[in-house]
Amino acid sequence: MANTEAQSLEHTELDLYPSLTLVQALAADQEHAIAAVQAAAPTLAQAVEAALPRIEAGGRLVYVGAGTSGRLGLLDSVELNPTFSWPPERALALIAGGRSALFEAVEGAEDDREQGAIDIRLHALTADDVVLAIAASGSTPYVLGAVAAARAGGALTIGLANNPGAPLLAAAEIGILLDTGAELISGSTRLKAGTAQKIALNCFSSALMVRLHKVYGNLMVDLRATNAKLRRRALALTVLASGADELAAERTLREAGFRVKVAIVALRAQLSVHEAAARLDAQRGSVRAALAGPP
Repeated sequence: MANTEAQSLEHTELDLYPSLTLVQALAADQEHAIAAVQAAAPTLAQAVEAALPRIEAGGRLVYVGAGTSGRLGLLDSVELNPTFSWPPERALALIAGGRSALFEAVEGAEDDREQGAIDIRLHALTADDVVLAIAASGSTPYVLGAVAAARAGGALTIGLANNPGAPLLAAAEIGILLDTGAELISGSTRLKAGTAQKIALNCFSSALMVRLHKVYGNLMVDLRATNAKLRRRALALTVLASGADELAAERTLREAGFRVKVAIVALRAQLSVHEAAARLDAQRGSVRAALAGPP
């Protein structure tokens, strides 16, 4: 039996606990998720390095999963646009059972290996695309079918599973084991297995975006300022990164169409926003390189 399906030897009378003890036990068990991701850090870093040249060449991130794993993949994909201005068409999320499975279980969908392959082929993957296949058990047929089709199409495949020796870890080009062990509520992989998946996806996509120059120092300088809250955040980031006063920062930021990186370079290098944008383009979007001077 897979670890994620086994009965935990801890807290075997969980249903008798008072509410405070119950919540404390559930929260403490989540610490295993952090430990699992830390143990997987070298493989996650390998995945980032393997994905980077493909994404730089114009490839897409394609998330694949079923149930909780599929929903976590979708969550990571949709957060990339407001956080890093990542184009939505370059972050796809495929879930067993289709979009309706986001809101309710679609019985049997995860068992359809051929549908996983079909869903991949419908998106005409190329060698520049990167597939993130997520399955707590590591044996979900839909996900395995998708990985097989993606590899056949030349895409980089990265598998995330919570069980040692899971088929997905061998099927993907890079297998990332998130060994969280038995769940406190046996078989409920929405608990620490899901937490570990969420942390791992956060780490992978955030590290990739840092490598793509969407972060300057530790500042999120490539966000999309699509509402009042994000415009205030863009202004605060511009002030922090440029050292300019708020009035000058806001004026330049507005001239730059709320593109934080452009405003920073314009203020720091004393350039017009058009000159700053051109220099950033020449330096592949790197604020640090643009501030060092023309290429």
